[in-house]
Amino acid sequence: MKLNRKQLAGIGITVGALYGLLVRLIFGFGDAGSDTFVVMSSSFILAAPFALGFLSVWFGEYPSKHPFMVRLFLSWTASLAFMLGCLVLVWEGIICVIIWLPLTLALSSLGGAVAGLLRYWIRKSAARNSCVILVAALPFLLAPLEKFKATAHEVRTVQTQIEINGPAAAVWQQIKSVPAIQENEHSLDFSHLIGFPRPVEAVLSGSGIGAVRYARFEGNVLFVETITEWQENARLSFHIQADTAHIPPTTFDEHVTVGGRYFDVLQGTYWIEPLATNRVRLHLASDQRLSTHFNFYAHWWTEALMADLQNYILKIIKYRVEHPQPPAGAGNINSK
Repeated sequence: MKLNRKQLAGIGITVGALYGLLVRLIFGFGDAGSDTFVVMSSSFILAAPFALGFLSVWFGEYPSKHPFMVRLFLSWTASLAFMLGCLVLVWEGIICVIIWLPLTLALSSLGGAVAGLLRYWIRKSAARNSCVILVAALPFLLAPLEKFKATAHEVRTVQTQIEINGPAAAVWQQIKSVPAIQENEHSLDFSHLIGFPRPVEAVLSGSGIGAVRYARFEGNVLFVETITEWQENARLSFHIQADTAHIPPTTFDEHVTVGGRYFDVLQGTYWIEPLATNRVRLHLASDQRLSTHFNFYAHWWTEALMADLQNYILKIIKYRVEHPQPPAGAGNINSK
């Protein structure tokens, strides 16, 4: 029976999505005790989407050559079905899916384009079969080789700032410790929409160098921050240690846990720059450690998310300094 275009497209999408889930399942088992087949590897993160897109177009191609947009539809639909499957099966959290999605769509598109070309360049059945097998096996062939490449450890700094109408002393009171953040002080924010917990408070124990700041976030996330620099009304620096032993596994996906194998926040610094009488610029910088085989891509996300979170905290500080006694029923800080 000759299949029509829609039926072939459905087959291609199904093959691609199931292939992606199978590879994720196998590499997920590796996370439990293998250092060869692991999810946070270039072999999986880069090669699996390429192969997924290739297979979706190869098996979904109509006898007459598909236009580019149809191939794009096949590879992207298979990729989205695969990602949705990972969420449904709780193999990935929403943060990981959002971060990986752009790369997956781009690489699956490339795989689909290559499949479209090779399918019409290669005419012999044996060569075609070998081609499909080779691409499907690509993540598994590359994984053992990746073991010989050391994981890159990079420390990157993210710096943000905000101008505040208020004296340096008032700003200092808001950065050395942060009283519990009220619901009306929170705002809709990208990092929190994709699952990163919102800040709750920062409690200071002691004062001066050696004092400890306990920064709490929703989901029982705690950062223990030891003060390393204390210049009153001017500068505050602290070493950051995530309390990973008590962070529930439901708060972060294991691949993006702060203080984990792949990512950590090491140091934070506030400094107050006087601009005029009762007007300052507050700076916030943080150092992050990134340890993956694909830092070239991951760092864009880690830096963007940290900048987003830092700006969120700075907005709350600005609001508190400029509205020391907000009226009852005050609205969202973004409306001020």
